Amino acid sequence: MASSLTKDSATPGTPGSERTFFGHPRGLATLFMTEMWERFSYYGMKALLPLYLVAPGGLHLSAATATAIYSVYLSLVYLLALPGGWFADRVLGPRKTVAVAGVIIMLGHLTLALPSSGTFYGGLGLVAIGSGLLKANISTMVGHLYDGPDDPRRDGGFTLFYIGINVGAFAAPLVIGTVGENVNWHLGFALAALGMALGLAQYLLGGRHLNPRSHEVPTPLSAEEKAATLRKSALWAAVAVVFYCVVGFSGHYTLNWLLVPITIAGLIIPVLVIARIKRDKDLDRAEQSKMSAYIWFFVAAAVFWMIYDQGGSTMSIFADSSAENTIFGWEFPVSWYQSVNPVMIMALAPLFAWAWLALNKRGKEPSTATKFASGLILIGASFFLFLAPLTIAEGGHKAAAMWLVAIYFVQTVGELTLSPVGLSVTTKMAPAKYASQMMGVWFLAVTAGDATTGLLSIAEVDLNKTGIVALEATLAVIAGVAVWMYRKKVKELMGDVH
Repeated sequence: MASSLTKDSATPGTPGSERTFFGHPRGLATLFMTEMWERFSYYGMKALLPLYLVAPGGLHLSAATATAIYSVYLSLVYLLALPGGWFADRVLGPRKTVAVAGVIIMLGHLTLALPSSGTFYGGLGLVAIGSGLLKANISTMVGHLYDGPDDPRRDGGFTLFYIGINVGAFAAPLVIGTVGENVNWHLGFALAALGMALGLAQYLLGGRHLNPRSHEVPTPLSAEEKAATLRKSALWAAVAVVFYCVVGFSGHYTLNWLLVPITIAGLIIPVLVIARIKRDKDLDRAEQSKMSAYIWFFVAAAVFWMIYDQGGSTMSIFADSSAENTIFGWEFPVSWYQSVNPVMIMALAPLFAWAWLALNKRGKEPSTATKFASGLILIGASFFLFLAPLTIAEGGHKAAAMWLVAIYFVQTVGELTLSPVGLSVTTKMAPAKYASQMMGVWFLAVTAGDATTGLLSIAEVDLNKTGIVALEATLAVIAGVAVWMYRKKVKELMGDVH
């Protein structure tokens, strides 16, 4: 990291003479490295998870159950981003919340590293809680490093931060996946814990370079609110403990008693949150109109993520059993497929950013609705492409690795037309009253999509069959065509947002 820190040639003490990180505030180096190591631990564990769940040396579950657990886990991570943001805003502030999150994530990975199926789900829960606390707040601290939204360095800073995410995501399957698959599953999970420990150490040692605003609790709870929150939390925790004790001691407990409630919550909570904001009488007519338009984008994103996140479950399990995972005769671990997307993101994201600017200068940049429609059609096309290796496997042959690489490529192009655009339009269309909460609302689209996949898997739907894959692909394309057909209506509802 030291080599990437530069110092202006100006006289010490003059403005601009402080050490920087590629021309950005030095605190960005701290957050860059923290997020890189956190993503290293998260994506490494995620790459191993579905393979461990189905492996004879792992939990040896069915593909449907493994996909359900994986999908419900992802759904929970994004669902918890909303209370994670609330916790920082009302209780600890972003800086302390991220430190606590790092400790919880590390403990979660260490729990996963224990060779016991009894502790495995507890470890997943800890990682989900920690990730929810961290995800909502570390980006907020990146924003704190700059002088408001008009700081010309701001977009570049977030771009550097995004690179850190993808560097960690790219390296993780290559290191953690290789060790987990070829040496020992639990040693792989332990490496994920080590990655988070390095990130946490980086964060604590470099904390002095962060903006003091990150210490602040924006809207702290009053004493009465704290007491009421603790009472309600204790009540709901007691209800859950009593319920699961009764189910467990009566001999009726199965994994579905845990998966089904989380899945249903993942579907219902996003609807309730959107409905509550939409019904808020404090919103003026323009804000109400923008929220009506936002519902289109939210539903489109949920359909997109429902298919996209199966790249780590359905497709990974297929690759494990039915793909020829070799290049030029050299066999590689199945988890390495999860490095394809981040390396493609790093290669293609600058091209997309350049293309949007070039088209904008010519007055030809596609509208947000058109970009969303393109993303949906591309994610649908990726699953139509998936039908080819599925058909090859049904014929008793192993599908070539390049089929899967091609699918990940199409999905990555789709992601770049929808995900960054969705983040941007969320900040632009957020009602003033909900400005700080709307990013959590955007994450709920991922929750809804993954919860849908989880529900299908719990219902024992085999997501590796050509019929269901074709149905999902068709649904995405139809949704994309619908968004495109109604793009003018959506644009009207968006008002002054472009």
